[in-house]
Amino acid sequence: MSSSLQSPAQLPDRAAIRIRTLSGAEAMQRISSLSDILIDCVESGASVSFMAPLARAKADAFWSQAAAAVAEGERILLVAESEGRLLGTVQIVSAQSENQPHRADISKMLVLRAARRNGVGQALMQAAEEAARAAGKTLLVLDTGADDAERLYARLNWIAIGEIPGYALYPDGRPCATRIFYKVL
Repeated sequence: MSSSLQSPAQLPDRAAIRIRTLSGAEAMQRISSLSDILIDCVESGASVSFMAPLARAKADAFWSQAAAAVAEGERILLVAESEGRLLGTVQIVSAQSENQPHRADISKMLVLRAARRNGVGQALMQAAEEAARAAGKTLLVLDTGADDAERLYARLNWIAIGEIPGYALYPDGRPCATRIFYKVL
């Protein structure tokens, strides 16, 4: 992986981590780095919609579609970076239904393994909440593999409303329970 951090010794301190919004054009320019993060998460066993091994072309195609949705105003893409290197990402997907203009989904909150436990996920989620609020959203929802990032969401006062057994698969093909969370802004 070209843009990922390789060891915990290379981690920046928390003050050096910057969260920012990418435009659709910037996302297109950063597809390789975004794909590095997605591939790393799948390799680590995260249930994030893709099976292992995740081919670079498939990851690039996902980010190309996401960049187009950002350009169309259908989603907001936030990244965590340090010294120009992407460490993580999260998306805010606006509800498509006419009767849900107040709601958005949090999607693909991804952090490189080497950057985890350094405040990156928390910073991304807090920035996502702020961006959603600024976009006029008052309710956020997300779903996650029952073992993935659950402590983070609880620490940030997201409310778990239930778990669906066998809803998805881990990248290795084992069944994965999915937990649903919401947060009123």
